[in-house]
Amino acid sequence: MILIAIDHAHGSPRRGAYELVSAARELGGEVAAVVLGGPEAAPVADALAAYVPSVVHVDDASLDHASHERRTTALASVAADLGVDVVLLGAGRSGQAVGPRLALRLGGALLEDVAAVRRDGPAVVAERLAYLSRASLTVRAEVAPVVVSVKPGAYPVAAPADAPGSVASRSVAFGAADDVARLGERRSAARGRVALEEADVVVCGGRGLGDAASFERLVVGLADELGAGVASTRAVVDAGWRPYDEQVGQTGKSVAPKLYFALGVSGAVQHLSGMNRSGTVVAVNKDGDAPIFKVADYGIVGDLHEVLPALRSALAGLD
Repeated sequence: MILIAIDHAHGSPRRGAYELVSAARELGGEVAAVVLGGPEAAPVADALAAYVPSVVHVDDASLDHASHERRTTALASVAADLGVDVVLLGAGRSGQAVGPRLALRLGGALLEDVAAVRRDGPAVVAERLAYLSRASLTVRAEVAPVVVSVKPGAYPVAAPADAPGSVASRSVAFGAADDVARLGERRSAARGRVALEEADVVVCGGRGLGDAASFERLVVGLADELGAGVASTRAVVDAGWRPYDEQVGQTGKSVAPKLYFALGVSGAVQHLSGMNRSGTVVAVNKDGDAPIFKVADYGIVGDLHEVLPALRSALAGLD
């Protein structure tokens, strides 16, 4: 059996949950999903029942903002009870933290940050990028269970199943070890802005913007007009212009939007490793030799402070 761990927010599954359903269907076999959270997560479980035959809702309000240890215990309990051989997680921050813990807890294998997964007889085989996305590796797990974290955007969003599934609610017993770490302050992205990992359009700004005020005016302004996610390079985050949760790259998030604006982004390989699965890349940089132009589908060499207002004006004229 394959168990999908569902990420959700504001009473709805995240897009990555439906991508994991596609991955599970491609693997083949019986599929179940697990949703963690209190009563507010009940609509999430109901929504997933339209896609998978069986959904387990671990109904515990302490899981709404739980530590990685507590989430691991809940997932391990469900996985052990169901006798699963594969657990699928999203390769976001939570999945990267919970995945290794869960594999250790279950005494199984771990395949991290994969772009594709399949069965080969009793083994589970996955493809993943390595060396700053310059090489593709084939990794193989010969033991079960195997915990697999899947890159966002690696699979298409699944279609609903032919028949609705069932939802079962259950509880999990937690111990003192599950509270060795507690979450501190939580900060959310600007209200109404699409989550970066789920955005079809991403607007990313680099140090070429010059300062935080220009970033806010030009990058955030364009993103708001397009209903896009806002991203930053590490240099921008290190300079304190933008929060860390907007960073894209080797030490940040990986995104795969349909359209990616790289504004004042030089295109260092560390940054490219986080956005190289984007559909169409539009780059604006005053340095015509910037590496970003090697991966851009459309490039403009010019001053951002002149190009972006003209670009925004042209986009507004398309309405």
